[in-house]
Amino acid sequence: MDASTITKPRPSSLAAEAADAALSPTAPRSAVRARPVVLGLVLPVALALGWEAAVRLGLAQGRLMPPPSRIFEAFWSLARTGDLWTHVGATLGRVLAGFAFGALFGTAVGALAGASERFRWFFDPTLQALRSVPSIAWVPLFLLWFGIFETSKIILIAVGVFFPVYLGVAGAIEGIDRKLLEVGRVFRLSGFAMVRRVLLPAVLPAWILALRSGLGLGFMFVVAAELMGASEGLGYLLLDGQQMGRPDQILAAIIAFALLGKLCDGVLVAIGTPLTAWQDTRRGRL
Repeated sequence: MDASTITKPRPSSLAAEAADAALSPTAPRSAVRARPVVLGLVLPVALALGWEAAVRLGLAQGRLMPPPSRIFEAFWSLARTGDLWTHVGATLGRVLAGFAFGALFGTAVGALAGASERFRWFFDPTLQALRSVPSIAWVPLFLLWFGIFETSKIILIAVGVFFPVYLGVAGAIEGIDRKLLEVGRVFRLSGFAMVRRVLLPAVLPAWILALRSGLGLGFMFVVAAELMGASEGLGYLLLDGQQMGRPDQILAAIIAFALLGKLCDGVLVAIGTPLTAWQDTRRGRL
């Protein structure tokens, strides 16, 4: 074959082939993992750039809703002075402590409610009624009972975490397929073996989902908790920004809440994914 007849692939063709390879099911794992991260950033980045352009072109005012550049300046100022890390550390410590207590008690009470009908008949109506009480309604009562220090804040967060974990565990145990239990009895599994090989795998996916819901509510309740006389924390930073009339500081605190919550949820998902790897599910593919 004549060398002159050999055509080099065009750059556009190379780019198209690379894109097709990245989107194919046989793409490298690094590309597959990076794909949802990139797609997840498209919407917030587009909204931020759009609002920045609207303010700079005079199409909108940035007084009450500052552009991303001003929010970033406030964020950077807090980070540079170290105040941001102090507030993040205080909020994270409270959420983790409240989450630990709420998840522990929610799992225990949910397991009892799912396994025992009498326990569920006796306690579930009261718990369902208390679940409807807004988080801010507990604040004055907890202030009277536990004072303004860390105990009242952690208990309030634990209350928020408790209910979704309780509902998730109780519903998962109550909804276990009876055929699975019959198979366990056919193989004459002991009580411990039945729990380990049948009940626990059946409940585990719903339990992890309930923990994620509880963690999200824990971050919601921490704002109400940090209104109870706190001198540090992202909730305090929100209140300080309101009192000082600084919407850029308020939005910086909200973004810090979002990033911190996403990070904690990602850690929880990373821990739970290997535990449910045995599931033969769609995993997001059509």
